[in-house]
Amino acid sequence: MEEFRALVLDKQNEESRLEVRNLTTDDLPEGGVTIQVAYSSINYKDAMVGVQNQMVKSYPHVPGIDLAGTVVDSADERFTSGEEVIVTSYALGTGHFGGFSERARVPAEWVVPLPDGLSLKEAMTLGTAGLTAGLSIQRLEDNGLEPGNGSVLVAGATGGVGSLAVDMLAKKGHDVTASTGSLDEAEYLRRLGAKEVVDRDDVTDTDSTPTRKKKWAAAVDPVGGATLQYILSTLKNNGSVATSGLVGGVEVSTTVLPFIGRGINWLGIDSVECLMELREKVWKRLGEDLKPTFLNEDIVREVDLEEVPQVLEEILEGNVRGRTLVRL
Repeated sequence: MEEFRALVLDKQNEESRLEVRNLTTDDLPEGGVTIQVAYSSINYKDAMVGVQNQMVKSYPHVPGIDLAGTVVDSADERFTSGEEVIVTSYALGTGHFGGFSERARVPAEWVVPLPDGLSLKEAMTLGTAGLTAGLSIQRLEDNGLEPGNGSVLVAGATGGVGSLAVDMLAKKGHDVTASTGSLDEAEYLRRLGAKEVVDRDDVTDTDSTPTRKKKWAAAVDPVGGATLQYILSTLKNNGSVATSGLVGGVEVSTTVLPFIGRGINWLGIDSVECLMELREKVWKRLGEDLKPTFLNEDIVREVDLEEVPQVLEEILEGNVRGRTLVRL
């Protein structure tokens, strides 16, 4: 029986261990499509699973909420052997064996054909972070955002979602202001297209003021918490903020004033259970008009399976910029 390598999270006597092991196809969960994985990528959510053991349904478990590869076998006629595909989110890497593995088996309903304009490597340079950034921009555009409307704030701009959003928005012709807690990365953010870089403390609410001077036509928010509070209080009339993350906290203090006084929109971005029609639409755009300019060393580094545990620790500490790609 053919063996393959996977990063396995196991737990015994309340102690967890994350290590590379050899598995066989018999170890894989049930599913309609078996995939030879070429690349995965590392997200904050992977660190929540692999380090903090959050969202894990049972042990042993293979983390990794993203994967891209080639179909080996499919019980679903929509997919054929040799076809290149992407799988992100749903229960991948949380309640179902994920992408930190040379082989994966998943339900056919989770699988997206690789869109034109993207290689497997580029698809995983994007991954869930790219899909989330793309969904955020799609929703902002659906709510009226156009180039020339004014400055667009991207919070947490050195992270995966933030870096990609800066690049995508700048490519679309928007004036982007990037906020970060690492001002030594300002030149990196300017290379991605940010017109202005500000300290994250400058866009953090400290006194729960519901409305302030109007500053932003829109915002991409992968942070939440007090940063989101500040954004809500500073959006221009009919402006929108697309929220996709919680690294800054889950609690948000606001009032109805900016909503009824300025007509602002607070848009929730769900990349996990996103409808397949919208998912495929955004992935198509990620290979076309939203494809980042800098899908290269400026925004991505590659690691092997053995290096993943260290990167998971680093991402929790806020010491990872851009995207980290896992070679398989």
